[in-house]
Amino acid sequence: MNFRPETDLEITRVIKAPRQAVWQAWTNPDQFAQWWIPAPALCRVVKMEVQPGGALLTEMSEGGGAFGPHMDACYLAVEEGRKIVLTNALSGGWRPATSPFMTAVITLDDHDQGTAYRAHVLHKDEETRAWHEETGFFDGWGTVAAQLAALVER
Repeated sequence: MNFRPETDLEITRVIKAPRQAVWQAWTNPDQFAQWWIPAPALCRVVKMEVQPGGALLTEMSEGGGAFGPHMDACYLAVEEGRKIVLTNALSGGWRPATSPFMTAVITLDDHDQGTAYRAHVLHKDEETRAWHEETGFFDGWGTVAAQLAALVER
């Protein structure tokens, strides 16, 4: 997939763990909840159906408070052990979402130190991309990538 700097953002890093361990952290609800939201906020996975058309529904809690909505997304494509494509433009079952703004393409490739990890996030226009960057894309996605790495590199 070609990167378009005017509408796309991405995080890349080498994770010093086997690709299968990173895949497991993306597809196992218990592991996913441990890294998906920047700490100290907490994540709860309500639904994770890792298949095209399946739902990814998460909730978050900040400061130990009640859990509230976080992400309502739909898996568009899944290539076992290698790629996940999801979007918040749809909910599970291909249902249109109320507030769409991104599609994420997560790719995992073998690397001599473990796994080459890429989170490529596509936006509908330059304004949406700029808003996502200004509201903390690099801090947020960078933090969760570091949390993912810490989980699987143990």
